[in-house]
Amino acid sequence: MTRYWLTTALALTLATGAAAQEVTLRFQHFVSPNSANPAHFIEPWAEKVEKESGGRIKVEIYPFMQLGGTAPEQYDLIVDGVIDGGWVIPGYQAGRFPETEVLELPFMVTKSAEEASVAAWTFTQKYLTDDFADVHLIAAHMHGRGLIHMKGDAPETVDDLQGKKLRGPSRPATLLLEKLGAVPIGMPVPQFPEALSKGVLDGGVITWEMSPSLKLDELTDSHTDVAGDKSLYNLFFIWGMNKDVYDSLPDDLKAVIDANSGLETSAWAGRAHDTGDAEGRAVMEAAGNQIATLSEEETAHIRELGDEVIDEWIADMDTKGLPGQQLVDDARAMVAGAVSGN
Repeated sequence: MTRYWLTTALALTLATGAAAQEVTLRFQHFVSPNSANPAHFIEPWAEKVEKESGGRIKVEIYPFMQLGGTAPEQYDLIVDGVIDGGWVIPGYQAGRFPETEVLELPFMVTKSAEEASVAAWTFTQKYLTDDFADVHLIAAHMHGRGLIHMKGDAPETVDDLQGKKLRGPSRPATLLLEKLGAVPIGMPVPQFPEALSKGVLDGGVITWEMSPSLKLDELTDSHTDVAGDKSLYNLFFIWGMNKDVYDSLPDDLKAVIDANSGLETSAWAGRAHDTGDAEGRAVMEAAGNQIATLSEEETAHIRELGDEVIDEWIADMDTKGLPGQQLVDDARAMVAGAVSGN
């Protein structure tokens, strides 16, 4: 009997210790902690996870790739367990995740990052779970409207972009810039300010929300959007963690991560960009920079060029054995569903 009680007491002690297990998760991203997604999503997400775990999960956030590697390497850093989780732009590895590009095509998603992010999560669940099978996916989202930021006056027509060296973040964006007559230069966001300051670039495409942290109020003079409710271009992101790390968590802590994953979390990440867009535009306005919107007629011209990019993308996907037209049709339907709330 004494031996039975000793065994039972030991089992209870071990169970209590397991229940009190503390876990530290190290996540990293590649931008300033003051930019929109870290400030309005990543840090609050970490705080929410910590609180809902009763303090048993601690999430450490490292900006500017402080744990090592470069932004294009982020996905593999997560897969290989160099970091426990992080923020990834799949498009930084051109050709590796081709289906994600459909959401980045010209005028594919709305200027609302929240709506676009709802569509992104829905699309990911239908098409991309195999693509990202090597990580535990927490969220899939889009940033807000992409704009043209340039030194000098804002372009009024496509002709004004001829020969301009413009930074592009993804293959679809650089394909569109090429159609517009610009000289596209693919470049991760951390390299953008230095390239501007050294005269390597005349400008580039990026969001309002990233503009202050990149000092575009000082490095550029004008910021130009297209007319209408669709974005000139957009960028697809994931927020994910190492599968083995997730699988090693006790079930109750997995449940905390699960409760902070999925559709609502993706929408939250999108809202962070919408908030940041309003803040970033205000900074550019306060600096006295030129804020412009292309005419309806010029926007229609750009949309025609964008349609050429989409047609060529569909043909390219077909050569890879992927259903290009179906991907475009489904992405458009999911965006429409996100706008209508269905």
